[in-house]
Amino acid sequence: MSAPGLLRAQASTLLVVDVQARLAPAIHDGSALVGRIGWLTRLAQAIGVPVAATEQYPKGLGGTVPELAALLPREAIGEKLTFSCADADCLAALPGADRPQVVIAGMEAHVCVLQSAFGLSSRGREVFVVADAVGSRDPANHALALERMRQRGIAVVSREMVAFEWLERAGTDRFRQVSRDFLR
Repeated sequence: MSAPGLLRAQASTLLVVDVQARLAPAIHDGSALVGRIGWLTRLAQAIGVPVAATEQYPKGLGGTVPELAALLPREAIGEKLTFSCADADCLAALPGADRPQVVIAGMEAHVCVLQSAFGLSSRGREVFVVADAVGSRDPANHALALERMRQRGIAVVSREMVAFEWLERAGTDRFRQVSRDFLR
């Protein structure tokens, strides 16, 4: 059993928030951000952590960007109109909905990511926001969102922190595979 405050693969789900076709190009360093979210998604899948995604008003913002949509079955993507995923009716039907830890990546850090983190936390979930896998149109809003989430007790982590906490130990076949495929 790992220490309190650390991620555990068997207790986690990855929630990819609103990485959508019409929004991504407007996000600061959006192409690189999508690549980092794809890395995190593939990592979760390699380790056996369920991945769910949401789309904010897809009629207006388009669907999930193709490079991420290709990694997920359609039933792993829920649509919403509320900014907070916690307030949307779609989460309960998505993979990993019953897990106590939620790792969040996505867009925009100061809107849907922040409101989702607060909402999930207030519902008793342990929330981890991946700083290098969330973004906003304006880098200042990204920084403010991370600071506000920290102040509220949301854990702000990096992709590598997530990887090593999910792995828990070296010397296993899984560690060797993840090290080779994701950490070099």
